[in-house]
Amino acid sequence: MPVPNSQSITHMMIFSTLIRKGRSFIYRPWFEKLWFLPVWLLLGASRFVILTIPFRRLVLRLGVHEGIAPWVPLADSRAEAKALSISRVVRMAANYTPWKSNCFPQALTAKILLGLYGVPHNLFFGLNRNADDAMLAAHAWVAVGRVPVTGGISFDQFTVVSCFVSARSTIK
Repeated sequence: MPVPNSQSITHMMIFSTLIRKGRSFIYRPWFEKLWFLPVWLLLGASRFVILTIPFRRLVLRLGVHEGIAPWVPLADSRAEAKALSISRVVRMAANYTPWKSNCFPQALTAKILLGLYGVPHNLFFGLNRNADDAMLAAHAWVAVGRVPVTGGISFDQFTVVSCFVSARSTIK
């Protein structure tokens, strides 16, 4: 019986990983399966926008600027459930992009999807100074009610330096 070489073992591992991930994808909710490819493409578009458009021009499209007031609009259970579904598909698609899909592209993508579904949300930008080397760390996250859509629960780790509220969340 021939002994498999390292290249054939690598191919077998890749193939078994693809089979496992394919099976996992099959059992995902329909919402995540339908939105996976559009969200994956939207993450790429968001990354492209971040790299090519100056922030001062991009900020005009982020919503109503509320300064540094870290408040989150109330959301009913339906809106929170939709936000949770959007959160899952954005995180899943971000894991498969060959480009850098860190917090900012994820936040922009989630903001677009939440806007499409009419879910009130906030986009936050925060800073944190590392105590060891005094480096600043920047972070972006989106929240809907009690649901951290992207970026996790970041209020205790980052100081909010800017907050953008969806147009549906503002009181007129």
